[in-house]
Amino acid sequence: MNSLQHILESKVVPVIRQAQPETIHSIVEALYEGGIRTVELTAETPRIEYMIQTLAEKWKDKVSIGAGTVLDSETARNLIMAGASFIVSPVLDEETVKLCNRYGVPCIPGVFTPTEMLRAKVAGAPMVKLFPASSLGPRHIKSIKGPLPQISVMATGGIDLHNMTEYLENGADAVGVGSQLVNSKSLRTHADFEQLKEEAARYTTNVQQKESLLQNM
Repeated sequence: MNSLQHILESKVVPVIRQAQPETIHSIVEALYEGGIRTVELTAETPRIEYMIQTLAEKWKDKVSIGAGTVLDSETARNLIMAGASFIVSPVLDEETVKLCNRYGVPCIPGVFTPTEMLRAKVAGAPMVKLFPASSLGPRHIKSIKGPLPQISVMATGGIDLHNMTEYLENGADAVGVGSQLVNSKSLRTHADFEQLKEEAARYTTNVQQKESLLQNM
């Protein structure tokens, strides 16, 4: 299964900021045990290339390891070379989309308007990141999907366990969740990682319940 399929299937993408090499493997392991199959590490994190490389080697097909907050094609290439299987950005940069397509890696650029969404699609992005989603709300996605049903959307910004389902019900194909799920600086002890695993399982369960409900409708 490729990274885009992982995203579309699991629907929850934890956005991990400022992780440390000594804890990142425990974070990903806790998320995996909680049912998460995709993670995004942000590019400004120190030693990001090393962490992506070691995670990609360890988890291979089990977890898709992506890079986020990528602002330009040069950074995208460096992180792809390190092992990133998808690239996410808070902005739309067509050169980054083209670079990712050249390497066969999905690029998910940040957009805010229908015009930006269509520009991203034309540039070759298989999915867009609606950011910040909380500024527009879940129903904005439903409105967009009317005239632009071909646009696959990952909603990011202000998403948590309690409003995630509403975004998915209104047409989001996935959600990006930041410190509401993973707060790297607060994860140190075994108990911390157990709590993270349990929280990840709650997100996973919410998705499964939503999918089951839709299948029975």
